[in-house]
Order: sequence, then C-alpha cells, then structure tokens
Amino acid sequence: MVVEMHAGLASDGGSKLKMLLTFVDALPSGSEEGVYYSIDLGGTNFRVLRVQVGAGSVIVNQKVEQQPIPEELTKGTSEGLFNFVALALKNFLEGEDDQDGKMALGFTFSFPVRQISVSSGSLIRWTKGFSIRDTVGRDVAQCLNEALANCGLNVRVTALVNDTVGTLALGHYYDEDTVAAVIIGSGTNACYIERTDAIIKCQGLLTNSGGMVVNMEWGNFWSSHLPRTPYDILLDDETHNRNDQGFEKMISGMYLGEIARLVFHRMAQESDVFGDAADSLSNPFILSTPFLAAIREDDSPDLSEVRRILQEHLKLSDDSLFQIPDAPLKTRRLVVKVCDIVTRRAARLAAAGIVGILKKLGRDGSGAASSGRGRGQPRRTVVAIEGGLYQGYPVFREYLDEALVEILGEEVARNVTLRVTEDGSGVGAALLAAKNFALYIGSDPTLNVTTFYLMRHPTE
Repeated sequence: MVVEMHAGLASDGGSKLKMLLTFVDALPSGSEEGVYYSIDLGGTNFRVLRVQVGAGSVIVNQKVEQQPIPEELTKGTSEGLFNFVALALKNFLEGEDDQDGKMALGFTFSFPVRQISVSSGSLIRWTKGFSIRDTVGRDVAQCLNEALANCGLNVRVTALVNDTVGTLALGHYYDEDTVAAVIIGSGTNACYIERTDAIIKCQGLLTNSGGMVVNMEWGNFWSSHLPRTPYDILLDDETHNRNDQGFEKMISGMYLGEIARLVFHRMAQESDVFGDAADSLSNPFILSTPFLAAIREDDSPDLSEVRRILQEHLKLSDDSLFQIPDAPLKTRRLVVKVCDIVTRRAARLAAAGIVGILKKLGRDGSGAASSGRGRGQPRRTVVAIEGGLYQGYPVFREYLDEALVEILGEEVARNVTLRVTEDGSGVGAALLAAKNFALYIGSDPTLNVTTFYLMRHPTE
C-alpha cells in the first residue's frame, strides 16, 4: 500500500491509487460557531442539511430533509437537475432567520469528479443510473451556483467534497488528532492528510497549513501481494467494471455475499453437500452481505436463522438436501464457516490498508514517515471511520480491530483509535464549507462572494 501511495503521489497514472488532490488544506478544528448548510447528492435521493454548531465541538442542532429526484431529471438536462436541487434548498431555507448574506454551502457530490480547486471540479462520468450528457466535463459546483443564483439565493458552494473527505472533516472537528478517514460500507475509500512537499506530481504546490487532504480512491488498489482466489476472479469477471476496484471487491459490502455465494456454488458442483441445489446457487448476487452477516452471527443451537436464509433467500429446502436427519445442520455449520472466512479476510485486508496509511505517515510505530523524515515519540492517532459494514456488522469490526493490534503490536495500537463518525457526507461537508469560507472572509465583512470565488480561481 505504501509503495503504491508513493507512486500515485509521484505522477498521475503511476499507480492504481489515484491519490487525488482535494485542495482541502484546512479542516474544522472545533472552534467553529454558527449555522451552516450542505447538500448531499449521491444517488436518486439527495439531502439538504442545516447544521448549527457551538464552541467546543458541539453540534447544537441539526435539520435534515431528504427528497427523491424524479427519474426524468436523471436523464434530462443539467439545468433541470440543478434547478430542482436549488429550489429544494430555497424551500428549505424559508423561515430561516440566520441568513446574513454570506452563506457558505458544502456540496457532497458522490460521482467521479476531477477536482480543480476546493470548491470546483468537473464531472468525469455519471454513475448510479444518471445519464445527463450535457453535465459531463462541466464544473458541477458552478452548475449549482448558477441554479442558486437563478433562485435568488445568496448562497455559494465553498466546498465540493466526497463522503470520505467529509468524514475526515467531521472527525477532525471532534478530535484534532484525526489524520485519516475510511469508508467501509457498500463501497470503500480512504483519505488522509499529506504533506504538500510529498505530493511530487504537483511540485511547488503551496498551502497555508503545509498539508493537503488526499483522496486515495483506495477501492482501486491492487498488488501482487493481495491473496486473490479463483472466486475473486469469477466475481471480477461478472461485474461491469472488470479489472477495476480490485481492493473494493475483496472488502466491501457490495461484494462479500457474492464471494460466499460463488464458494457455495462451487461446493454444490463438486460435492453433494448441498444435494441437488446447484441450480439454486447459480444466480449472481442472490446472497447479499446483510444475509451473510446474519448467517455468521447466528448463535442459536440449531442455526435456525441460517436455515431460514437458506430456504427463503437461497431457495434451498430440506427436500433438496440430504435426507439424513443431521445433514442439514452440518451443511448450515459449513455455511457459517465459509461466511466467517470471507468476513475475516475482508476485515484483515481493510486493517492492513489502514496500517499502510499509518506507515506512510510515520504513525505505525516505526518512528518515521516512509519518506525517512519526522522521527519522534509515538503520537496519538485517530482514524475516522464510517460505513454500514464496519458500524453494523460486529464480527467484521472485531476482526478488523484484532488485526490492527496484531500488525501494529499492542503498545503501538494503544495510540491508535478508530472513531465511528456519523454522517460526514452531510455534517462534515457543511463544516468544511464554513472553514474554507472563513479562511478568506474571516473578519473582513467587505469581502463578497465574487471576490472569494476569484481568490480560489485566480486563472479565471
């Protein structure tokens, strides 16, 4: 992981890790006060948030509204989509008494974007069923700003982020020792704070803090050291993004159930452990990861929950299995074992990835960053972590935590904390927008939004 991080920082295309610059060079510190807003657009639903914060890292109040996006807008025009979002924000703001003419907006946009500043980035391609052709290649923040202006709102996007960066921002708001963030849910990604002088592909890059948040896009990580099995190859072959997102396909919630299903199908083909149920096990993605988790966590004497899942969701009945009375229970025990192996491997690989980040930062107990600089005493380190797989699957979390201790050693691991951070994509984005806006407006009430925009886009 560390080797590929160096390669991705050295040149674009030099690694499977994209190591994307976010232009976020300052994170919330807990001193922020006031009311801030964010929009979280990551699928066919979007959210509008109002976050009120007080001194001392206290979120006083939070208001959230979620709306579905009409299907016709996901295939229509850029103007139609962003006007719809802007109108939703306008309706959300009605009755609010905290508008002072300098409103900062965080925009979480969870589609592939080439970031060109902290508050702007061009859409590379749509995913998740969207197909608005005239948006591709355009600055999505500018599209939203124009729509906001058309609605008569004095609101501007001051931070364009993905959910990983938002999670880091919220984690840092609560604890300034937070240096990285990891998402482990249906997908997976990570980001961390890198020294600007270590970003070789952008030599001469200057920031106020001397650091910048780097979006690793670690789901695409690949290495010959990863223990790829025939089932991983089969999974990759049946996905639309073959040969991409190799790490994600081994550790994230979208795929773990399918890996187990592929194992079961091979077992059914090569043995009679599932009787004549091979056809029932041949349907891709019939076993979702929540069912895998329920199977692994069934601690009843007769594994009754496993039986139910096999019958109702995998369409396996006792008639299709052995007629020997105890054979179905033996089969259920074997199913639990396979789910355990798939879970444990995923959690340990995720832990190894986290340690890779810590090693790059010199926080793995080696006493120095991988560049050879920065020797010193072990420092307290916090990694913000979010995502349903880690938060909602206790066995996965237990295996990941155990692996961290095993790799780092107990003494070093005592200085490393994984902190669950809720809703970085919403609250974190709002805080980051406020922090970025305050850096340039601060105590100068005469600095308006246009001046702020030009300062962040000096070439325009």
